[in-house]
Amino acid sequence: MRADVADEVSGAVDTDRRSYCPSFHYTVELLGRRWNGVILRALMARAERFGEIRAAIPGLSDRLLTARLRELEREGLVSRHCRGAAGAPRYELTAKGQALGSVINAMSSWASDWRPLPD
Repeated sequence: MRADVADEVSGAVDTDRRSYCPSFHYTVELLGRRWNGVILRALMARAERFGEIRAAIPGLSDRLLTARLRELEREGLVSRHCRGAAGAPRYELTAKGQALGSVINAMSSWASDWRPLPD
């Protein structure tokens, strides 16, 4: 393991050796944007149709779901497929989106441990 990675894992970050990482910042902002994380989680749970995704996420409007799905599609995390001429579109994670599985699962575990649901 590289020394800078080992320091980061252990919690000791030498700010003189490390600089701002735009890739990390971009990723945190993308996943942290309202609804993106839960949309990805719903897709990981095999929701495919617009209505299935919306039903899995209470409080999410159709307009915002559409905007977020388009954003995730532009980022290469989600693909949209239509089956047949009048077929309803289906959404699925791309390989890039599936690669976030361990990240989303780790965030879910952390949330369960540190932010329990209210009674």
